[in-house]
Amino acid sequence: MSTPLADTTNPDLGLLYAVNGLAKRSPQWLDHLVSWVGEYGILIGLAMLGLVAWLQARRRADAPVAIAGLLWVPLSVAVAELANLPIAAIVNRPRPFVDHPGLLVLVDGKAGTHSFVSDHSTMTMAVAVALFLVNRKLGWIAGGLALLQGFCRMFMGVHYPTDVIGGFALAVAVVLLLAPIAMAVLVPFCHALSRTAVAPLIRAPERGGSARGAAPRGRRRGRGAVRAEEQPPESDLAA
Repeated sequence: MSTPLADTTNPDLGLLYAVNGLAKRSPQWLDHLVSWVGEYGILIGLAMLGLVAWLQARRRADAPVAIAGLLWVPLSVAVAELANLPIAAIVNRPRPFVDHPGLLVLVDGKAGTHSFVSDHSTMTMAVAVALFLVNRKLGWIAGGLALLQGFCRMFMGVHYPTDVIGGFALAVAVVLLLAPIAMAVLVPFCHALSRTAVAPLIRAPERGGSARGAAPRGRRRGRGAVRAEEQPPESDLAA
């Protein structure tokens, strides 16, 4: 049974009306902008963050481990989206505008699809958490984009707040619970790749030559110099 428009005693519905009400009071150009950001813009921004993270990871002393962590980013998104398929089918929650026609819907093509959990929220939070394990600064930025994504989905009238929260929770659970298993496979894989022709994708070549052929600078400067391989290892993946 649908809930009347005036019934905002449900916090989930009340928050949705409050956020979507902003779209009704906003100029049309802003509605179009938020719709594009919520559908495509944030995903493009996360892809750019992933590119920056890869460029930085190749220059780290533990480059194969860092690259393995970055490989877990898209894999975790795929696993989270697969996990969402049975959840969406079991819950079978319609989009909010189906039961509440008073909402302003800013994007077409969502009718007949499941509302819980939000795919976009799941994807963006999975990227943020997985990226945080490798690069904390970029992870925080990605986390901010994930929160913005959740706001945009409510602003657009296509998800309840609990759809967004459910997507966030699913993403965090998948990334953190499966990360040890994924890294146990991906780290040896990346170490093996670093000894093949695709090694530049794993570790950036040194300016003065290859990483293998160049003599450590510490030897030339005497006993007081600290060689690169003698640097203490990082406590975790995050830079």
